[in-house]
Amino acid sequence: MLQALIFGTTGYTGIELIRILSAHPEVSVVAGSSRTWANKKASEVFSYISAEKDFPLVELERLLDKPEADVAFLALPHGDSAIAARRLLESGVKVIDLSADFRLKDLGTYESWYGLHKDPDLLNSGVYGLAEIHRDEIRTAELVANPGCYPTTVILGIAPVVNIDGVDTSFPIVDSKSGISGAGRGAKLNTSFSEAGEGFRPYGVIGHRHIPEMEQELSLLAGRKITVRFTPHLIPVSRGMVSTIYLRTVPDLDAETLRDAFEKFYENEQFVRVLPKGIFPDTARIRGSNQVHISVEIDQRTHYAVIMTAIDNLVKGASGAAVQNMNIMFDFEESAALMGLPLFP
Repeated sequence: MLQALIFGTTGYTGIELIRILSAHPEVSVVAGSSRTWANKKASEVFSYISAEKDFPLVELERLLDKPEADVAFLALPHGDSAIAARRLLESGVKVIDLSADFRLKDLGTYESWYGLHKDPDLLNSGVYGLAEIHRDEIRTAELVANPGCYPTTVILGIAPVVNIDGVDTSFPIVDSKSGISGAGRGAKLNTSFSEAGEGFRPYGVIGHRHIPEMEQELSLLAGRKITVRFTPHLIPVSRGMVSTIYLRTVPDLDAETLRDAFEKFYENEQFVRVLPKGIFPDTARIRGSNQVHISVEIDQRTHYAVIMTAIDNLVKGASGAAVQNMNIMFDFEESAALMGLPLFP
């Protein structure tokens, strides 16, 4: 059995990793880090964990001192991951980082959006972990930078048409909505139920941190600079995310041609569903799954393509993508532990 560590076990992405990996036939979680629950068993924190799947929770430093495992998932804050990654890699442990510490390749760009990088020499060692785009690189990687949730929806929503005739992808306009769990499990007034449960609001309107990640990956795909206008919103649901992307088109481009481009691009991708005409993504239909639902339309009146992409922000937007990357890195079936159908209703 492959032995796995989870750093940041009791946050939402750590909890989701436990859920997914509990169904993996080739992987055992052997330990996790927790500041609050150190020196307890995982089952003492989460009563649904069975005896055969139980594992100890220990302090982060102690786990880094003796990381006896094959792979580590870092569900840690930005900055903390960079320090942990170096020590784990030096111990021979492969690393999948769910923070932003290794997503951006340019140090200046990283530091202008996130502050001082704590291990700049390691910055370019990470492979960007969007499997549908970078599968071959992930296969041989020691360090994988798991994508952000918003960038996952935007990159997968634009990638099939970055260089298609008749579509202008140089300046995508993106309007996104996310469930409250995207803000993390820590107590914050503006994401508490009483504050957010009856509300619906934009945030990060100018300069959201995920913008450079979107622009980096889309520009690499296109071979030219792409600038993204991005506005996220918080919606009063626990999980789920939809991005609506607007791209200018030439007057004679039809929706079927565009939809065909998406179907061809994703024809061998088991987690991506290009929906039939007139069927639009719904977070309730992908909840708890690693699926990506994409719908494509063209407004002939304004000559805009409208591309809609939905994911579960905790699964394909975080922990599910991390397990998908692990499966690729260790030559498991890519869908192992990830084929569960959505939870509905």
